[in-house]
Amino acid sequence: MKRANKEMETTAEVSQFLAFTLGDEEYGLALLQVQELREYEKVTQIANAPAFLKGVINLRGIIVPIMDLRIKLNLANITYNELTVVIILNIRGRTVGMVVDSVSDVISLNLRDMKPAPEMGTTVGTDYLTGLGIIDERMIILVDIERMLSSSEIGLLEQTAA
Repeated sequence: MKRANKEMETTAEVSQFLAFTLGDEEYGLALLQVQELREYEKVTQIANAPAFLKGVINLRGIIVPIMDLRIKLNLANITYNELTVVIILNIRGRTVGMVVDSVSDVISLNLRDMKPAPEMGTTVGTDYLTGLGIIDERMIILVDIERMLSSSEIGLLEQTAA
């Protein structure tokens, strides 16, 4: 009986993340937020939208705003190629697409594999980091997309999709 309880505890402590790359870094986001993965495709641009909002696509009758996380994070050398992926997410009940360089795999992390996010001081906004995942030699930056976007940016995405 003790063994079954131990297995249940171990299962409950495991979280799954979708691992993706931006530049030279590997990131992870909660798998439960992910609806699907898609190839990058041409978007319909929206006039006067911020640079990180690439435009919208029609996904089976739903208008989905597409944001480029690389632009949002001010990464250099943004190129679109055959590895570029759009992760379709559910953020606060809305469907949103997020452009990333590539997606590698789904990773399972135990609590012991996750470290708290480093303190960077007030000059660097890192409140969207939920921690760091360590698997062998890999270090995955775990992010909370909802926290990464400001309230006004979420509102903009909602307006774009309406």
